[in-house]
Amino acid sequence: MKLKDEIIMRQRVPGLSKSSLLRFVAEVRRVARLPMPVNVLLTGDEQLRRLNREFRGKDKSTDVLSFPSAEVAGETFAGDLAISVAMAARNAKPLGHSTAAEVKILLLHGVLHLAGYDHEKDNGRMARKELQLRRRLKLPVGLIERTETARRKPARRRAATP
Repeated sequence: MKLKDEIIMRQRVPGLSKSSLLRFVAEVRRVARLPMPVNVLLTGDEQLRRLNREFRGKDKSTDVLSFPSAEVAGETFAGDLAISVAMAARNAKPLGHSTAAEVKILLLHGVLHLAGYDHEKDNGRMARKELQLRRRLKLPVGLIERTETARRKPARRRAATP
């Protein structure tokens, strides 16, 4: 039995069918050099919050979670990704791109984690790879890139009142 990519769409994404998402997952794995298949769950904020609380000890929703895996039935697969469609939609709107594009950005980010990248510990290695692959896949601004940009912006100061 050969394992293959799996998609579970508990929530639909406008402009993104299950078959187009499977093709995109295969392309992302190819360009990220991740030969093993992944499972992707598209769901809502509450499920991501539960998973984040259970596995990371953080009681809040998030946009994407990655769960690296090991061997199943004698075959290896990369792991599981969970994506909040609601959060993807909220994040996409102010950035001026579609929810479908945001889901793809999150998927790329998650696959890079499954491939062993860790932006919290790798001195920018994952950020550089995400930027390179995002451009290659013709995706808008990436997750790490916009997070880093937000961190660099100076806080606004209020004018002192006399």
